[in-house]
Amino acid sequence: MRDKIWLWIARLWRRPGIRISSFGAAALLVALMAPLVDGLIPQALVDRFSRDAVLPILNILASSMLAVTTFSLGNMVQAFRSAAGEATPRVYQLLMQDMTTLNVLSVFVGAFLFSLMSIVMFRAGFYSESAAVIIFGLTMICIVLIVVAILRWIAHLSQLGSLHYTLSMVENAAKPPLERLAKMPNHGAHAASNSRMAPQDSTALRSPRTGFVQHISLAGLNDHLAQSGATLWIATPPASWVLKNTPLAYVEGDSDPETLLENFTLGDDRTVEQDARFGLVIMSEIASRALSSGVNDPGTVVDVIHRTERILWTLGDQMMDDAQDTEIHYDHIIMGTVSADDLIGDAYAAIMADGGDRFDVMAAILRALTNLSQSEWPDLASGAKDTRAKALSIIERRVEDPEAVQKLRDLANPT
Repeated sequence: MRDKIWLWIARLWRRPGIRISSFGAAALLVALMAPLVDGLIPQALVDRFSRDAVLPILNILASSMLAVTTFSLGNMVQAFRSAAGEATPRVYQLLMQDMTTLNVLSVFVGAFLFSLMSIVMFRAGFYSESAAVIIFGLTMICIVLIVVAILRWIAHLSQLGSLHYTLSMVENAAKPPLERLAKMPNHGAHAASNSRMAPQDSTALRSPRTGFVQHISLAGLNDHLAQSGATLWIATPPASWVLKNTPLAYVEGDSDPETLLENFTLGDDRTVEQDARFGLVIMSEIASRALSSGVNDPGTVVDVIHRTERILWTLGDQMMDDAQDTEIHYDHIIMGTVSADDLIGDAYAAIMADGGDRFDVMAAILRALTNLSQSEWPDLASGAKDTRAKALSIIERRVEDPEAVQKLRDLANPT
């Protein structure tokens, strides 16, 4: 349950409305607390920085920040929609969590609310002359933050919405769940391939709704199961699509099904918290969109192939790292794991199906698979070799030029 609470807190903090509102609330709180320390201000500063010195600046900030925030919001929405149209609709939820954009907008909104509240407090007579010194100092800090935010925003707007930036965001989002998978295989639970099957008399935990399994709190499950010595077989690991009243898991032993179900988070969309395959799926969708006749952008496809190759190669190195935590942390949980074949299929199967008749695309895939077949992670090397054989089979059927076919064979079998 504790993991689930932290999950929702993290998700709320990444939501634009919550993050921007938090900055705005902090700005309002600062403006309201200024009179509490006005007794500490030296008289010399009170004489120099009066309300007449700070009010014009606050008026300028209040009017300009409102316009800047409105303009920035319009640009953000337009850029994100453009990126989703060029890439895939699945990237929109990642773009809406762009920290640079959210932080810049938060500064703009916070500056607007701070200046507006300060003006109201001055006009209402809540601020004394000494409080004006504090507001002046806070206004200077606010101006510095605004200047930094504007410079960041100018640099960010030059790439926001571009396909290159979108691909970089997806690649960065794909890495953390794979790194966690490499650091702790199977998330610390027993692998289903090395464990006994769930007995026939086990109790099924049925899904309370239809949707994707987004997150499973293994620590919460294991703590509850340990109290009675029960064992849980998770039939639907993260990323699984389940229907209402169908089994999520099976439990052997005495346990409260409702308490166990509280540790499963389901939703309408796939997310990247525990879904190690989702990032690769999104990148594959971007490549498939680029291969469509309306777009016809093989350069983007080759870029995607290189990025997924880099991700998988790095994963292979991490899987063979001596610092890998192979200890079973959740003794009472058995769950299926993500295989190298799954990851390679997510990365390249759709691209081979859509671009199997293109020399440049298949050449890039064969080079990538040949490189991955040399990985120190045996599962990845074996999966790459099998996928390379499938790629050659597609080439034999769909590439009509015999000379091109021979060149692709040579790429697949370097001397």
